[in-house]
Parts: sequence; structure tokens; C-alpha cells
Amino acid sequence: MNRTRLIFFAVVALALIVVGISFLLQQFSGSIPNPTAQPIAVRVVSALPIEPWVADAAQKFNAEKRTLDGRTIVVTVTPMDSVTALGKYDRGEFTLSDSRSAVPTAWIPDSRYLIELVNATQSEKLGRDVFLTDGEYRARPIVTSLFAWGIYKSRDQVLEKKFGEVNWKTIHDAAIAKGGWVELGGDPKWGYFKLIVPNPNKNAAGLLAMVSAAGEYYDKTSIATEDVTNPKFQSWLKELMSSVTDFSSLSSYTVEDLALFGYSVGDGGQLLESDLLVNMGGIQTRWADPLVIVYPKYLTWFDFPFTIWMGPETSAVEKNAALLFQKFLLSPPIQTLAAQRGFRPVNTEVNITGGDSLFKKYEAQGARVIVERTTRMRAPDRDTLNALRRWFDLNIKGR
Repeated sequence: MNRTRLIFFAVVALALIVVGISFLLQQFSGSIPNPTAQPIAVRVVSALPIEPWVADAAQKFNAEKRTLDGRTIVVTVTPMDSVTALGKYDRGEFTLSDSRSAVPTAWIPDSRYLIELVNATQSEKLGRDVFLTDGEYRARPIVTSLFAWGIYKSRDQVLEKKFGEVNWKTIHDAAIAKGGWVELGGDPKWGYFKLIVPNPNKNAAGLLAMVSAAGEYYDKTSIATEDVTNPKFQSWLKELMSSVTDFSSLSSYTVEDLALFGYSVGDGGQLLESDLLVNMGGIQTRWADPLVIVYPKYLTWFDFPFTIWMGPETSAVEKNAALLFQKFLLSPPIQTLAAQRGFRPVNTEVNITGGDSLFKKYEAQGARVIVERTTRMRAPDRDTLNALRRWFDLNIKGR
């Protein structure tokens, strides 16, 4: 073998060694950062209640300079109420200023049923789901919370004495009392009972509050279109919803409004447990009358699923990068931070009674680590939700 061939084979062998070493490094050390490569952009649209925690986690994730295929992952979080996001998915309105598609890499809505609604629409258009319910890329809850009654203690005591318990039916009776709080046994200065319900056009919780009310009205966990279009129920619901002071003045952050403006916002309502817990301290500081938490007969759960868009608008590497961020959100340290914000972690390694647990801190106000009532409201279908939204727009929205 002549010298030229020896040199040729030596060069080939060296190249193979370099490739092999690179492969092993990627396998055992993760991807090798490439300073000239474009970052992997992971765009996450987050439901409003959970957005502060998700955004904080994204900052921590980005600070660690995590990489995939030699490219740095950069996560951006956009707050958006789930009702608006649902409409944008349905109408294909996620675009950039130059009209290019900007479908988010991932969506964290309030509840899994919203994913099912998007899939139902997209299946008609595309013949397939855009969000998966099984496999590696399936929608996975990252924390949970539930609806609970948040009522000023003085008002709760009057309602308990008058009706025996707080539920949608007793709230309705309080709302239609012609003599106001005096008729109910309360202070004349309180005026009339004022219900707090998130604006259904700004917050999915507003729609689910009406679903919850329908559940107690019919005493069942599943509500259909014929239930919400029943004239007797609609008359009852209108009397109930008319006790809300002013939907147009309510922001998407209803409990924050309650903490800031007190009794002028309302006397009580069915609100997200995590929002009640995280704002409880501010309410106690600003107002002499603390809130109490009461859990309803039929529980409405919010599971905040992390959902990766499976359409061609996002690349495979973007989907995989989103999956890494999902796993980061599920890690014990980040789940612990969620518990500190009043959410119930899905990672069973995290104990919500430890440390600065809001559940333990506000136990005297009614917060419960374990909620004995297990009857769960089922998610409504699209037709039922649309019927409720249409009814609200025609009967309550402009009031």
C-alpha cells in the first residue's frame, strides 16, 4: 500500500472518529450548543389564571440556556383568556403582522374540554386532530384548581342562617329578595345582594359558572343544549345573573377586582380556588371583613393541560422543545412554586401542606387540602356552550 492510500485511509478514519465522538457527546451530554444556530422559539399561549406561574417558569427555563440539536431553546409566554384563544383557533387568526402563520407551539387552556372543542372544529376541516389525547405529545395537566364559593364572612353568616347552606339556588333566592339584605336578615347598609361572576366573554370561568348553576338547578352533572334553552331555566338564570353589578366593568381578573375594590364589586361568587387563595391576604389587608371559602356540591375542575400543536405550522424540533418545557413545568421545584400560588400540583412528589402552604394558612377561612365532595360536573359540548354564550349576549351583556 503506497503512502497516498495510507494518508487517505488515515483521513477517513480520523473523520469517522470525530463523527463518533460527536455522536457520543450528544447521546451522553445532550446537544452541543452552536452559537451561530438560530434559537428554537417555543411560543406558549397560557390561560390567564396560570400565566404568572408559567411566565416565571419560562424565565427560569430560558436562564438555564437549555439546548436541543445544538440550538438554544427560548420560551415566550403570551397571556390570553381561553375564550379568545378558542375563537382564534377556530377562525385561524393566529398570525404575525406580515400575515405569516403564527400558531402557538403550545396552548395551556383552563380545561381539557376546550382542547376537545378545537379538535372537533379542526377535524371537520382537516380530517384529523391537532391536539393529541394519548402518546408522548398528549395533552397533560400541569396543575389543577376548582371552583369554590368566595363570600365575605359577614354575608356568609347571614346566608347560612337564612338558608342553611350556600349554593346556586340559595344565591338565586338572595339575589331576588325585593327587600335586599334587610329581608335576608343582614345589614341595611349592604343594599341588595351582588353576585360575582367572571365575564363569560373575557374568562372561560364565566361560562363554567353558568354551567355549574345549571347543574345545581337540574341537580345533575351533565348539561345539554335543551337544558340551557329551557325557558324556565333561562328566566331563573336571568334573575341570578342580573344581580351582578356590572359585567362591563369587570376585568378578566375577577378576584383581583374583589381584592382592590371590595364590596362594590360584589358580596360573593363562585370563583377559582387558586385565585381566592392567592388574593386572600390582600383582601384581609384592605378589608376588615375576610372572605370565606365554601366548596359546592358539584365540583368544577380546571386541569390546565399543556397541549402541543401537532399541525405542520410548527416544526418537529419546536414540538420536541415544547415537550422539554412541559417536563420542566412538571418538575418538583416548579410544581412547588405552583403550590405557593394556590394551585394543586399534579406531581405527587409535591406536598401542598408543606412550607408556605396557602391551603394550611387559610384553613380557618374554609380552604381544604382534601375536598370530601367528589361529584364532578362534566364538560359541556360546543352546542351547549354556544347556546349559553348567545343567551348571555342577548340577555345580560348589554345590561
